[in-house]
Amino acid sequence: MRIPPQSMRQLFRILCIAALVISSSFGLWPYSAVSSAQAQLGKPEGLYYKSWAIIIGIENYLLAPAIPGAVNDAKSVAQAFRQLGFDEVVEIYDKDASSRRLHQVLNDMLPRKVGRMDRLVIFYLGHAGLVQDADGKDLGYLVPLDAQVNNVAKSVTVEHLKEFTRRSASKHTLLILDAPVRGWETTAPQPLSLEGRLAPEADTDRRVVQVISSADKGEWSVRSGGKSLFVQALLTGLAGAADLNNNGWLMASELGTYLAQQVDASSKGVQHPTSLRIDGDGDTVLVEGRKATFMLGTGPQTSAERQQAAKAQYEQAFALLQEGKSADEALERLNLAIAYDPTYGDAYVLKSYVRLEVAPNLDEALATGELAVKHAPDNPDSFYTLGLIHEKRGNFAEAEKSLLQAVKVNAGYLDVYFSLGTLYADHLNDPPKSVEAFRRYLELGGAHTRARAAVSQADQATKPTP
Repeated sequence: MRIPPQSMRQLFRILCIAALVISSSFGLWPYSAVSSAQAQLGKPEGLYYKSWAIIIGIENYLLAPAIPGAVNDAKSVAQAFRQLGFDEVVEIYDKDASSRRLHQVLNDMLPRKVGRMDRLVIFYLGHAGLVQDADGKDLGYLVPLDAQVNNVAKSVTVEHLKEFTRRSASKHTLLILDAPVRGWETTAPQPLSLEGRLAPEADTDRRVVQVISSADKGEWSVRSGGKSLFVQALLTGLAGAADLNNNGWLMASELGTYLAQQVDASSKGVQHPTSLRIDGDGDTVLVEGRKATFMLGTGPQTSAERQQAAKAQYEQAFALLQEGKSADEALERLNLAIAYDPTYGDAYVLKSYVRLEVAPNLDEALATGELAVKHAPDNPDSFYTLGLIHEKRGNFAEAEKSLLQAVKVNAGYLDVYFSLGTLYADHLNDPPKSVEAFRRYLELGGAHTRARAAVSQADQATKPTP
C-alpha cells in the first residue's frame, strides 16, 4: 500500500492539529480524583487500577551478619519498578525493616490499601532461615532487622506470607525473594499461561500468587563485587531481556524462566532460582504490551507469511493515524511491520514522519529516515521526509540534497517545491532558487500566499521601468 504524497501530507497536517487540540483540552479541564474504593467497583481501562511495589532491603542487621551492598541493590530494584510505571513504590530499608514494621505492612497497610483490580509485587533482599515443622516439612522464613538467622522468633514465615496472600485483594501478587525460601504449598505452575491467547484481558482477570526465590534448598544468594547476581539478572530481565518470545509482554512466568537460566550461568551452577505459582492460574503482567502484539502468538514463519503480516500491520498503523487514534499503537504496529520485514521501505517512511511530526523524536526520525531512502528509493516521500528531518535538525545542506532527490523521483510533487522555496529563503540565503522553487510550486497547482507573494515580488522587480 503506497501512500500518495498529497494524502500523506494531508494526513499528518490533520494529525498535528488534532494533537494540539487534545493537549489544549487537557489543560482546560481540572483534574478530578476518584477514590480508590469507588474505582475498584468497576473494571480498569488497562489491566490494573493501581500497581504496588514493596521493596525491602536489609544490610546492617542487629543480630545477624551484614550483607554489604544490599540496600543499594534494593534501591536499584525500586527504581526499575518506577521505570515500569508502578504507581506506589514503598521502600523499607535497614532500621525501618524491623519485625514489627514488616508484620504491620503485611497485616494492616497492604490489606487496607490494595484493591481487587491491583497488582502487587513484594521484593525482599536479606537473610532467610529454614526450620522443620512437626511433620518434618521445610518451613522457610525471612529474617527482619532485629531477628536472628537461626531463630524463627520475630521472623516472617512462609505461613505468614501465605496467609497474607490469601487476605490480599490484589488480582495479581508476585513475591520476588533474593533469598532461598522454601516451604510453599504449590499448584502445578502453568508455563506462560497468557501467551498466544486471542483475548489477553479475559485471561489476566484470573487471580494468581507467584513466588520467585533466588536459590534452591541448601544454596545461598551469590554476591560479587558487593552486588547480587540475582538482582543484576532481575534488573536486566525487567528492562526487557526476560520477554523471551519478544512479543512486548513481560510475564512473571517468563521472568522466572529467565532468572533461572541467567543466574545458573553467572553463578557457574551453584545457584538455581525457583519459581512457583502458589494460588490461582493467571500470570502477573510486568510489562503490558499492545493487544495486537499479544495476539500474534508464535507469529508467521515463512517469508511470504512475514511479508503479509508486515503489510497488515502497516495498513492498520496507517488507519489508526488516519482516524486520529493512538500514535503509540501506530508506532508499535510499524515496528512490528519492520520486524516482520526489515526491507519494508514504506513502513520506514511512515514511521520517520510519525517521529518527525506526531510523536517527535528527531534521533529516531533521522535513523528511520535513512533506512527509508535505502529501502524505498522509488518513494519520493522517503527523501521528502528525510529532507524535513534534516531541516529541523539544522542540517540545511543535507535537507537540500534530500528534497532535490525527492523531485527527481517525482517531478510533480508540489509540496517538495514549496519546502525547497522556504529552505532557500529562510536558511540558505538564495533568493533566486527560492523564487524558482515557489514558481514551480504554483505551476503545479499550489496556492500558498507566501509562494504567490515571493513570485509576484520577483516578477515586479524584473519588469522594465516605463
